[in-house]
Amino acid sequence: MNGAAMFKMTLSMAIFGSIGFFTGKTGIPAVELVFVRCICATIFLGLCWVISGQHKVEVWQKREVLQTIACGIFLVLNWVFLFKAFEEMSITIAISIYNLAPIFVLILGSLILKEKMSIASLLAIIVCFLGSILIIGLQDFSSWTTFLDSGFVWAFLSALCYAMTMLLGKGIDHLSAYAMTFLQTAIGILILLPFMDFNVFHSLSESNWFYILGTGLIHTGLVYYLFFDSLRKLSTVVISALVFVDPVVAILLDTIILDFRPSILQTMGILLIFVGIIYTIIKPKTTSIGG
Repeated sequence: MNGAAMFKMTLSMAIFGSIGFFTGKTGIPAVELVFVRCICATIFLGLCWVISGQHKVEVWQKREVLQTIACGIFLVLNWVFLFKAFEEMSITIAISIYNLAPIFVLILGSLILKEKMSIASLLAIIVCFLGSILIIGLQDFSSWTTFLDSGFVWAFLSALCYAMTMLLGKGIDHLSAYAMTFLQTAIGILILLPFMDFNVFHSLSESNWFYILGTGLIHTGLVYYLFFDSLRKLSTVVISALVFVDPVVAILLDTIILDFRPSILQTMGILLIFVGIIYTIIKPKTTSIGG
């Protein structure tokens, strides 16, 4: 086992787990924050791409470039929706719903790619659905307005877009990870530019700028560098396990620093969601895309 790669992957997931905490301290809306992330990631990873010399040996294929651009659109939407969810609900609840992405991959794979779904996989989906209802609370489903204000829709959409990113990223074999991410974040800058309100950057404190740049450079640039540098050196099983460092850190920070206290039903819902997700990941022969 590659110890250095494991450490880098674990560190990247742990850092990303604190993004919800940083987001709340930036003082700017979701769209503007994602715009900053895209700029920082494009510059940081673009430099890594050039310094590594990988840009000289890239194999550019029209299908893969178009696929990467589509991935980039969903990646940016995924970030915007996740940060909007953080604005409306606790980090713990938002992250729990966001991590339903593997379940959505399973569902979309069945619908779009016509892949077979086992009874056990269907059961995992039902378990996750019940968990989602429990952590949101039945009272938030009492009216359409209350439901929209709960932030559930944003978290749900973020998970759905993340799932689409994973699905569309399937089959991109020739472009390097640096090239893929550079294209995706550069596309993000172009997409978000017309929607930017630069007035939100006026009168920000030094603390706000610290968290804004931290989100861009550390949670995007550094995290993606560590993630991609270790990704191809680890097995799928190890990666699947280490990915759970992200929600664990997010939930710990939410409960310890931000004093979030889930109710008994919410705790049960969180547990149900992660049971369903873990089952989906450890049963690759029956539930994985392309399996």
